[in-house]
Amino acid sequence: MIIVKQTVHFGAGNIGRGFIGTLFSQSGYHVTFVDIAEEIINKINDEKSYHVTLAAEKKETITVDNVSGLNNLHQEKEVIKAIQHAAYLTTAIGPNILPKIAPLMARAISERVRTTDEKLYVIACENQIGATDLLKKEIDAHLEEETKERLADKVYFFNSAVDRIVPMQDQDSLDVLVEPYYEWVVETNESIPPVQGMKIVEDLAPFIERKLFTVNTGHAVIAYLGYLKGKSTIDETLADEEIVKQVKETLKETGAYLVKRYGLDKEEHECYITKNIERFKNPYLNDSVTRVGRAPIRKLGPEDRLVRPTTEAQKAGLPYTNLAKAIAAALLFDDPEDEQAVEIQDMLKENGPRHVLKNVSGLDEDSEIIKEVIRQYESLKG
Repeated sequence: MIIVKQTVHFGAGNIGRGFIGTLFSQSGYHVTFVDIAEEIINKINDEKSYHVTLAAEKKETITVDNVSGLNNLHQEKEVIKAIQHAAYLTTAIGPNILPKIAPLMARAISERVRTTDEKLYVIACENQIGATDLLKKEIDAHLEEETKERLADKVYFFNSAVDRIVPMQDQDSLDVLVEPYYEWVVETNESIPPVQGMKIVEDLAPFIERKLFTVNTGHAVIAYLGYLKGKSTIDETLADEEIVKQVKETLKETGAYLVKRYGLDKEEHECYITKNIERFKNPYLNDSVTRVGRAPIRKLGPEDRLVRPTTEAQKAGLPYTNLAKAIAAALLFDDPEDEQAVEIQDMLKENGPRHVLKNVSGLDEDSEIIKEVIRQYESLKG
């Protein structure tokens, strides 16, 4: 009997299928996708494979097979059983959803540590600092003390940083279009089962902050400025040299903080910024500004890509004027199809930007940052 390596991945969306699931499949794992999207799960079980195409002039296509799906709303027992035999338990569902899946994961882990000493590696592959720490905290809240004691040397939780642009897709197909570039960095000192494309580091902080405050900040700035100028896609937005200049000035501010905080080489980081702006220009992605700008409440959170580098820059005594302009542009993102954008617009109409920045971004009402954001907000409003 051949024993196939197993992994369970929560999130059968485009990132899950086009990035994390693909790497596990290419590394010889059977991937069990877990999601509440019944249609996607049924298609995975019916078709048993899908294609991932690289968004480039020469469109290389990868076939991803050895996959199956489970619906965690209706198949809790099956999910628990799958986790019993997995080497990895990963997520790509959005950090806000982690608390919702933690109770089921806790049940599975409780059962697992009672029945096997095999090691399980848990990694939340989300665009948030310390996402796996958040998941662990939520799982721990649902574990008995006896179970928590059994976790040592059996269940490991590793933080990670993920980076790959995956635009909106044809919802009728499992196939995914992704950019050729990707990065998956995992923080651990342990010797863990190899996964193609996974990079192991002892200290994740410089990698995740460099990524979040360059790639995610830059992407968001392009989207919000492009939206205000009536642009449709990211590459169309970057054909506007005025916006390109503004994006570069914003990333100079995040870069100054990163260089000071982590001792990064200034010239190397400038090259990293340039490389990422070129990534964003990829016309084959055809990535919309509304997709990249979506969920502005989350993106304006105190620990996210716009506010966190601004507050860190202020603490370090560094400039943040362009970051304040980016925050102001996010406040003006009024896409009627985006629930969070509509919510912010309602808050602005009722109470003004100071209220939004206090309640959504966690900023002090009298802070210099709020004063600068409001100044930029009024200027952009015209």
